[in-house]
Amino acid sequence: MSKITDQITAIAEPIVAGLNVELVDVEFLKEGSNWFLRIYVDTEAGIDISECAAVSREISEKLDELDPIEQNYFLEVSSPGAERPLKKKRDFERAIGQFINVKLYEPFEDSKEHEGYLKAYDGETVTVTIDDQDIDFDISKIAMARLAIQF
Repeated sequence: MSKITDQITAIAEPIVAGLNVELVDVEFLKEGSNWFLRIYVDTEAGIDISECAAVSREISEKLDELDPIEQNYFLEVSSPGAERPLKKKRDFERAIGQFINVKLYEPFEDSKEHEGYLKAYDGETVTVTIDDQDIDFDISKIAMARLAIQF
């Protein structure tokens, strides 16, 4: 994470927790000439637009008060979507049995990208069932993991 996303995460976590919402991810990036602060939130039952709006109002007020970002930006609060990233222990545990996409830093069997069903996660190893074979990936070797839609 960058310094800005770390700061925003620290600001947002108590706000979303107070609204009984989970902070999934924070992004701060430039698209064209505009900067965007994207905050992804969710609940166990899924999140609706009114909950996103409530989170946006609360976070916007706090950001206006603290002013941690120098440049102008657009604040967007939304669900992480169907292809939710798996970053935290809880994300992996909740995704057991689901179809996922894993991108590695280094190739495994001639590919950096693999898809299969998440079988297990123990904090250090992600076990994915690919073509009826269980493959263990060390968490430190995973660049990104997310839920995937199977076609």
